[in-house]
Amino acid sequence: MPTIGWFEILVVVAIAIIILGPKDFPIMLKKVGSWIGTGKRYINNIQNEVSNIDLEENNIEKKEDKKDES
Repeated sequence: MPTIGWFEILVVVAIAIIILGPKDFPIMLKKVGSWIGTGKRYINNIQNEVSNIDLEENNIEKKEDKKDES
C-alpha cells in the first residue's frame, strides 16, 4: 500500500492554492474539515451501536444461563 509523504501533501496543497486561489483555499479547508468531522462522528456512532448490541446480547445470554442454573 503506497504511503503519502510530506512532499506529496505539499504538492497537493500547492496545486489546490493555484486552482482555488489564496482567498478560497481557507474556506475549502474548513469545508473539508467539517466533512471529515461528520464522517468520524458517523463512524463512531456506528461503532458505539455495534458495541451496545454486543453488550446487550452478552447480558441476555448471562440471564438465560442464570435461569438454566436455577
